[in-house]
Formats: sequence, C-alpha cells, structure tokens
Amino acid sequence: MSTATATATSAFPGPTTPRPLQAMRFFRDPFGYFQQMQAEYGDMFRVSIADEKPWIVLSDPDHIKQVFTGSPAVYHAGKANSVLLPLLGDHSVLLLDGAQHLRQRKLLLPAFHGERMASYGDVMREAAEREVAKWRVGEELRLAPRLQDVTLEVIMRAVFGMRDGAEMDELSRRLVKLLDQVMRPRTFVALGLLGPRRFRELAYVKKQLAPADESLFAEFARRRQATDLAERDDILSLLMQATDEDGNPMTDVELRDELMTLLVAGHETTATSLSWTIERLIRHPDVLQKLRDDLEAGSDAYLDAVIKEVLRLRPVLPVVVRDVQEDVEIGGRAIPKGSRIACSITLMHRNPEIYPDPEAFRPERFLDTQPGTYTWIPFGGGIRRCLGASFALFEMKQVLPAIIEQLELAPVDPSDERIARRLITLTPGSRAHVRVVSRRSASRTEPVTVTA
Repeated sequence: MSTATATATSAFPGPTTPRPLQAMRFFRDPFGYFQQMQAEYGDMFRVSIADEKPWIVLSDPDHIKQVFTGSPAVYHAGKANSVLLPLLGDHSVLLLDGAQHLRQRKLLLPAFHGERMASYGDVMREAAEREVAKWRVGEELRLAPRLQDVTLEVIMRAVFGMRDGAEMDELSRRLVKLLDQVMRPRTFVALGLLGPRRFRELAYVKKQLAPADESLFAEFARRRQATDLAERDDILSLLMQATDEDGNPMTDVELRDELMTLLVAGHETTATSLSWTIERLIRHPDVLQKLRDDLEAGSDAYLDAVIKEVLRLRPVLPVVVRDVQEDVEIGGRAIPKGSRIACSITLMHRNPEIYPDPEAFRPERFLDTQPGTYTWIPFGGGIRRCLGASFALFEMKQVLPAIIEQLELAPVDPSDERIARRLITLTPGSRAHVRVVSRRSASRTEPVTVTA
C-alpha cells in the first residue's frame, strides 16, 4: 500500500493498540471486538489484523449495499481472499477477479441450478440417516466432527461423484487429513506471519497437499475414461464437460482448484452451520417443538426460518472483504485506491434497527418477512455471493429433520457454547457437545418436500 493510501486510511478512527494485539483480539472474539470498536468509533472504523493492510470496517446497510452493487472492477474479492491461496490454488473462483473470475463462475454456475440440486436430496438424507443410526442413547458426542462426516459424504457423492470403493475411501481419508492440518490454529498464525504465498512454498505445506492432489488427479484421469460421463449428474462430471465461450474446457489444475474450493465451502462451513443450528435448538425447546410440529404437518416454513435465524446469529464467517481498485466515496468518506474494506456480517446481523432484540434466537423474524439482500449476508452479496449458498441451505433442510425427528438431544453444558475460530470459520467452542437422551418414535414416513 502506498504512503498516501496508508495516510488516508489512518485518518479513519480506530484503535492504536499494536497490530499483534488487535489480531489476537479479533481472532479470539470477532463478535465482541467489532462490537466494542463500533461503540467507540461508529459504523465506519479502522482495525489492523495480522500482516495485512488495515481494514476499513463497514456495518451500515447503505454502505454495504454500495460495495455489493459496485463494479467488480473496483471492488476486488479475489485479492482479499488470498489467505485461502495455499489450499485452494491460483485458479479458485474465490481468488480470481475480473475476466478470469467471470469465466470460472460461468463454468460453475450451471452445476448449482436449483432443479439439479434437488436430485441430491436422497444422497443428503441417506448420509444423515446412516450417521444418526450410529449414535447410542446415553452417549456424549461432539456434533461438529460427526456432521463433518455427513457433509464430506455428500461432497464425495454429489460433488466429486465418487462411488463406494477403495478410491472413495482413500480420497476421503486424504482430504480429511489435509483439512485437519489446515484448520489448526498454528496454520492461522503461520499464514499471518508469512503471508499466503510464502507459506505455500514451505516444504511442509507442499508435503501436506501432495497426497490429496495425487488422488484428485488420478480420479480425473479415471473419469475421463468413463463411458457414462455424459449421463452422470455429479458436479465433477458436469464441470469436466463444461466449456467456456471459446470452447475451452477446464484444465486438470483448474478442476483441482475448484473442487478444493467446493470442498472447503461445502464441507466445513455447512457442518458448522448444522452444528450451530442444533446447539441453538436444544437450548430453546419451545423453538424445537414448534419446528417438529411444523415438520409433522408437512411444512418446511419454520425450518427455513430457523436456518435463517441461526445464520443471522451464528454466521460461519465474520466479514466479507474487498480490495478497492480506484478511489471511491462511501458514506461521505473518501476511501483511496489500495484500501481494504471489510463488510461486517456480525455487526450487520446484530443491528437493533433491523433486528429488534438482536441477541434473541427468534426464527419468527423470517416467517412472514424475507431477509434483506443487504441486511442478511451470511453468504456475502452481489456478483460474488457464494455460489454454493443454495446447495448449503438445501442440504441443511435435508439433514436437520433426519436428526431432530429421530433423536432427543441435550446439551452437556447448559450454557451457550462460546464462539471459537477454526482458521477463518466461527464454530461452537465445544464442537456442539451433546448427550443422546433417547430415540423418538417415527412420526412420519415421507420426507418433507423442501425447496432447493
């Protein structure tokens, strides 16, 4: 960042504590830290996190709308997501901007069409039912890793198109091992100290990536030889047949990077949201009973409202970040080229003018009112809104009934679980620690038809 940009950015109000201390506070308590900063400095303030340039944090709906509706040539997301570079690679749609981003997004988008996703419903429900069948009455368990098993199976079958066998088992094992290494706190620290590109060149990092990459490229080779490729409806098979406007298909390296993107975006994050949903429900038995009653009546309206309220209160990510490519003005303040803007999901979702009694878990907010495009932003917004948002919401609607209709669960600790960080995601601090109280009598034999 230029001296002029740094000077202009420093003109925004914000804390003067050393950068490492700010980074530590944000890492430990992203909700509380930003709430304190907002109380002290208003709806637009500056913070310094790790080795990155300072962030100008926004929380006013009009300001965030301006960013989300602004030109993608001005507000770059790819550069701002560079912390994911070592895992996702240079060709991930999350890390690209401009024409490259548009090309990859167009190639990916057809695979997430609503009607196509509906065909994955059986895969999602069956994965959940197989997992739940393993849970024993009286057992204490951490839901987050169990639900990661469910979402990983969904990714393996619906996205990667894998079928039971040694290849699927080996790829699953290698991907899980890689993600476990990546999500450790020390990885976050190392990324902050070295930056993503230097971190990626470490021999240790390359060693961790190699086994998963080897399995992925081997699967690509097998899939290209498949005689039924054109008839398969998994996302990998669709992407292997997709071509851009010039008739060019994705390369194997591009396929690898996009599949890793879908893995990270659709495995860890969805399992986390499912864990938070159950954590909230078992601490609010009135809401849980109302949800069961609505499902029993054959409706998914309250289920939809519950999911939206959980994603408001417990979003998986705290911010949506953009790098500014030109001088802009937001809220009457000049923001110079080279600045980094962070649209705060957590502050937006706790704005009492938009959400009265914002700390309360109240799904009824969303029964008769659709969430605002720029005030409910767990998946970001604008042209960069998460491609897999509909897939994740649909999967949650399939998995949650399979759990709450079969089991009575209780929290091991009656207190709310603290919000903890797992790399860039915000997870239940005790990994959604529950006890299986009993099995419930089957209340209905057919799944509710839910919208994709």
